[in-house]
Amino acid sequence: MFADQGFAGTSLRSIIGAANVNLAAVHYHFKSKEALLEAVVLRRLGPLNQQRLDLLNECERRAEKGGPTVEEILNAFVTPAVTLIHHTAEGCLFGKLLGRLHWETRPSFAILARKHFNPLFQRFQAALSKALPGVPAEQLLWRMHFAIGAMAHTLTSSDTLEVVSQGLCRSSDAVPELIDFLSAGFRASSPVQRRRKLSERRS
Repeated sequence: MFADQGFAGTSLRSIIGAANVNLAAVHYHFKSKEALLEAVVLRRLGPLNQQRLDLLNECERRAEKGGPTVEEILNAFVTPAVTLIHHTAEGCLFGKLLGRLHWETRPSFAILARKHFNPLFQRFQAALSKALPGVPAEQLLWRMHFAIGAMAHTLTSSDTLEVVSQGLCRSSDAVPELIDFLSAGFRASSPVQRRRKLSERRS
C-alpha cells in the first residue's frame, strides 16, 4: 500500500483492514504510521546495507595499498540494490516503495533516511574520498547526491527504458552502464579546476 499509494495516501484504517487486524494491535506494536513505515523499510534496507558494507570491506581487503577503485566502490553500493530489486518479486515492490518515498515531499522518509542511511553514506564517502584525493569534499558530496538520484531513477525506471528503446537497452545491463556513467562523473574535473584551466589559457 505504501508503494502503490505513497505514505500520505495510505491510511492506518486501510492497512488494518487489509491485514485483518485491529487498530489497537497496530498501535501496540508500532505506535504510529511513521514507525510502521520504518519497520517496513528496515526489513529490507537493513540486510541490503549490510551486504553493501560487506562488499566494500572485501574490496578494501583485496585492494593493494592504494585502496579500491571508484568502480569497485560503486559496484559495492549499486549491485546489491539492483540484484534485490530486479530479481525478486518482493524486491521489485521494495524498489517501487523507495522510489515513491524519494519523491514524496513529506519529511517522513528524509528523517528515516538520515537515521538509518547516514552511517552507510559516511562509510562510502570515506572510501570515495580516498580513491579520489583530488576531489574537494563539497564536490564529492554533490557527486554522491547525484549518484544516489541516478541509482534511484534506474531502479524504478529501467524497465520503462527497455520498452521505449524497443529492447535495445536491457534491464540486465543496468549495473555496468550505471557504474560506467557514475565513475566518469566522480572523476570529472571540478568547476574550480575548469575555471583555473580556462583562466590559464586566456592568460
